[in-house]
Parts: sequence; C-alpha cells; structure tokens
Amino acid sequence: MSETCDHNCENCASKCENPDPQSFLEPQNEMSDIKNVIAVVSGKGGVGKSLVTALLAVHARRSGFSTAIIDADITGPSMPKSFGVKQRAEGSDLGLFPVETATGIKLMSLNLLLENDTDPVVWRGPVIAGAVKQFWTDVVWNDVDYMFVDLPPGTGDVPLTVFQSLPVRGIVIVTSPQDLVGMIVGKAAKMAQMMNIPILGIVENFSYYTCPDCGKQHFIFGESKLEEIAALYGVKNTARLPIDPKLSAACDKGMIELNDAKEIVPFADKLLGTEKTA
Repeated sequence: MSETCDHNCENCASKCENPDPQSFLEPQNEMSDIKNVIAVVSGKGGVGKSLVTALLAVHARRSGFSTAIIDADITGPSMPKSFGVKQRAEGSDLGLFPVETATGIKLMSLNLLLENDTDPVVWRGPVIAGAVKQFWTDVVWNDVDYMFVDLPPGTGDVPLTVFQSLPVRGIVIVTSPQDLVGMIVGKAAKMAQMMNIPILGIVENFSYYTCPDCGKQHFIFGESKLEEIAALYGVKNTARLPIDPKLSAACDKGMIELNDAKEIVPFADKLLGTEKTA
C-alpha cells in the first residue's frame, strides 16, 4: 500500500490489495433478510464457544427474536447435537433450507448435510471457508433478527472469511481463567481490531464452581482474568459462567433449549438491546 493512500480505490493506479474488508461482502440469498450478524470466537479450542453460541441464540429466541445459527466449525460441528436436531437439511432451486430446532431457531451445519454425523470432513482450508460462505449465500434464511456464527478457534481461514464476507456487527469472545487462554484471547481480539470488527462482549467460561453443599465458590482453573482482559480491550459487557454439569448434560442430550443459565441473561440482554433500566 502506498504511503499516500487515501483509501479511495476508484481512481487509483496502484495494484495493491484493497484493505477494506467491506469490499468482499457476499450477497445474502435473495429470499433472506438478516438484520444482525454476531460472530462468537475464541483464540483456543475447548473453552465453551459453542455452548455460549447456543445460550445466546436460545435467549434471543426466548426474547421474541427470529434467530439463526451458522455452525461454521466445519470440522467439529456440534450445534445439531446440542439442539437435538437429527433431520437432514433439504434444498430446492431456491437454495438450501435450514433446519429448525424445537423452539424455532434456524440452524445450518455441515452435519445436517452428511449421511452420517460421525463422517470426518477431510478438506483443506479454502474449501472449508468456501462452505461457510455458501451457508450465507445459498441458504434460504428468510427473516432473521439475530444470526449467531459459531466460529472455529483461532485466526485462520474461516474467521477471516466470515469477517470479510458477512456484515458482522461485532464479535463475542469466549475465554476461560487460565493464563494461557488469556494470552491467546489477544490474538482473536487483535484480529477483530485489524478487520474493524467491534468486540461486543467477553464471556469467561469455567469461571468458578459452586459447591452444592456449602454454596462456596471454588476457582478450579484459577482466579478470574475477565476484568483484566475486558479493561485491556475496552469491553464493558462481560459475563462469567460457572462450571455446571447440568449444562453439559443438556448439550449431550440435545436439550440446550431447556437450560436455565441465568448467568448469561444480563449479558445477552445487553447484547440484544433488551436490558431493563431502573
């Protein structure tokens, strides 16, 4: 990029790559009207990113919004299992149709297209990224107030594709208390900043465990780093989720829509703009 670049490519003679990610936006399916796209990211796997995605979508649906999920973790899709969805997605000349969960959340995942949900997806990065893009362009979503995109961990092809190809309103970062995870969170946060994607909130999962006998909180994975990380990136909307065997069981049984995870509610209300004021 030229040092005198004014970011106006219309009459520019330079051959540099356009740095504006908005220029790569892909059109929605002509029968879709998606108003808000929120990506859920993590720098590291195993911190509960898919769980947080599911909880946010469930709360949005409970709040009366038309809600959808793109399961963009192509090689490790978990959304159909968490929601107890077993039917396969179908299509027509109009495109693919998402499968609806028990409460009406629209869902698209590669596992809804495979003959067996345990079949491995042995694809290279560009092919995986292309599949995620097709979930946006080729799926007939119809009217959606909030779409949540469950991204794979890290800063690779899929997050880059989503940030460039979809009109992402912002991201929610999922972390856990370990120092290592806190360090890796910075990579995801800085990638979003490089792409001019706002950080809408941070959720610390596995934050504590409450003893069912005495009610005392125990910090199994160390003291919370949430306030420190949030202050570092100027994020005001945060939440701490406990280690809760009931949530794990709900996901395993495909009953996440019956959860009572009250800890996510204030965070989700602020994210959706439905928080109550005194």
